[in-house]
Amino acid sequence: MSKESIWLSVQRVVGNNIVMAFDETTDIEYVLLGKGLGFAAKNLTTLSTDDDRIEKRFRLEDREQLMNHPSFFEDIDHKAMEVSDQIIQMIEKRFNKTLHNKIYLALPSHIQFTVYRIRHHMEITNPFLYETQVCFPQEYEVALQALQMICSAFDITIPEDEAGFLTYHIHSAVSHVPVGQLVKMSTLLGKLQKMIEQEKQITFQQGSMNQVRLMIHLRFSLERIVQGSLVENLLIQPIREQYAEEYILANQMKVVMEKELNVSIPEDEVCFLTMHLYRLFRTYQP
Repeated sequence: MSKESIWLSVQRVVGNNIVMAFDETTDIEYVLLGKGLGFAAKNLTTLSTDDDRIEKRFRLEDREQLMNHPSFFEDIDHKAMEVSDQIIQMIEKRFNKTLHNKIYLALPSHIQFTVYRIRHHMEITNPFLYETQVCFPQEYEVALQALQMICSAFDITIPEDEAGFLTYHIHSAVSHVPVGQLVKMSTLLGKLQKMIEQEKQITFQQGSMNQVRLMIHLRFSLERIVQGSLVENLLIQPIREQYAEEYILANQMKVVMEKELNVSIPEDEVCFLTMHLYRLFRTYQP
């Protein structure tokens, strides 16, 4: 191996010839192109930059160069690229933000796989569709429009469940939070709601004000924790004393969140959750 070689972490295999990789020492994301490279990397976690199978290496932001490379379109359907660009333009117009560059590869790849599943009669189900609608209403509205654009482009019918998955890609592009992290958070929201219901022997009606408020509070709490944008809580001691029962439950939820997200959750956030649980239980109506 040459002195200049670098080990890159394999992030996503886009197709037989395309791999998205990450240099952890510089925080730079790359797109690697090479004949059969994607196929070879399916069972790998890292790739060396001096691997003979890598023919071209682009920084993710070098989008124009990348898309002009002839082998780029060998894996991604041209129609998927076209509708993806239309959707991305719609997202940019709606949110007026600089999108994460990853969407330029992740979205067409996702669309292509969705079309493949529909044409091969593979079921698409999303167990967290409702949580997604509640937590990301603006993104979900755009996702529904994107879904219709995909259906029209490929002359197929795709179930609404797919809109939930598109919502993840849209929110990820806007917020720069990885899609995988959003999926993990959606799963966690469901677990936390069940914990509360079991502890208090209550059942939240789907779509009720209590359930919606809980989902929204937990969603913003998880995002603050993941992004490290935490807020100081100046009432920690009074909260512990006045809402002892809710504080115990909040700490139980903290253990689950830390395990699922692999992060440390500060006492400030636990006490904010305690306050929300107290208000929730006081206003709960079956």
